[in-house]
Formats: sequence, structure tokens, C-alpha cells
Amino acid sequence: MTQDLGLKIKHIEEGTGAAPQKGDYVSVHYVGTLLDGTEFDNSHKRGEPFEFPIGEGRVIKGWDVGIAQLKVGGKARLIVPPEMAYGTQGAGGVIPPNATLVFEVELVDVKAAPKIEYIEIEEGSGAKPQRGQKVAVHYVGTLADGTEFDNSLNRGQPIQFQLGVGRVIPGWDQGIALMREGGKATLIIPPELAYGKRGSPGAIPPNATLTFDVELVKIG
Repeated sequence: MTQDLGLKIKHIEEGTGAAPQKGDYVSVHYVGTLLDGTEFDNSHKRGEPFEFPIGEGRVIKGWDVGIAQLKVGGKARLIVPPEMAYGTQGAGGVIPPNATLVFEVELVDVKAAPKIEYIEIEEGSGAKPQRGQKVAVHYVGTLADGTEFDNSLNRGQPIQFQLGVGRVIPGWDQGIALMREGGKATLIIPPELAYGKRGSPGAIPPNATLTFDVELVKIG
């Protein structure tokens, strides 16, 4: 058994495949229990592994650290202290405060980090936005068949958000960061960087690639 920042990792079966790198998308089967054996989550019962980009803070820290130490096909037991799980708050009536969690995990697959396709239409004359800055963006969003699902121009005002902190889909954080103030571009965003397998009910179907025509109106 190894330890990393208080996380205990017991390797049950060594994998023979690739090891994930930061930003790679990993597929993980798991069973999560409390120390008393109470099961609170189980991907096997849902019939599909859980997917997420590793090292990006999308999951608890114990997972980002622990899964990174496996290879595809590998199985391990992660004993995650509360400070690397849900801390003093717990989670939604399922995980109590200050709970140490146990996960039986299997790294099913690793895929290279997906990327957006960025097409510059008009280069802006202003600065590039930095992570954490507030930006204002006009956009038209369409599905692959051309169906329009959202349009800020119709509302008469751009969307405003803080860049690079997860306030929008990852494809937007990536794409808008490449622009200059006043610039226009087309972002073609794969589902992994948009709304994924779930989609957005009533507007965006599961596994949809999205196209956004965007204008970076203002920074700050």
C-alpha cells in the first residue's frame, strides 16, 4: 500500500495499458463505500464507467491523485481522507461530514484530451483575456445539422462570465482564451468539452458536437 498526501492506495491488480496524463479523459468503474461498509455509489449498477478529465479538478482530489497512479486494466482500493473528499460539509445527505471514503476502482480506458476546432474569422485589436478575468461574449450556437439552440444577439446583450474557472462549458474556456478583444471566431466543440453524454434537456441532445460563432466584445 502506498500513501500520497494522506490518500492510501492499495494496488489489487496491475494494469498493462497506458497511464493517464493530466487532461486525458479516463473511464473508471468504481464502488464507493463509507468506512462502515455502507455503499453510496456504484458505477457497475448503472452499467457504464464514469468518465472525466484527470487532473482538472472535476472530481474529488483523492480521485485525481489516485487514478493517476493506475494503468489501464489496473484495479485498486483508494482510502480517501475527508480533506481529499468532501471535507467538513459532506455531500447531499449521502456522505456525512468528515467522512473517510473507500473506493474500489478499475481504470477501464484512457483517451487523449479532446480539443476544440478553432477557426478565426476576424482578429481582434485588443488584448487576450487571462484566466479569472471577466469577459463579455456574443454568440450563436448551433447543432451539427444547423439547428440553432441559442443566440445572445436575439436577447440584445452578450453573456458575461469569468474565464477559465468552470463557469461555462470547457470548450468555451479553451476557445475564448485564444481570442483578442473585438475578435470573431467559430468554435467547433466535441461533446466531451460541451454537454457530454447527457446533453442539455430540451435543447442539446446527448453526445452532440456544437458550433458557436462568437465575438469577444469586452474584457473586464
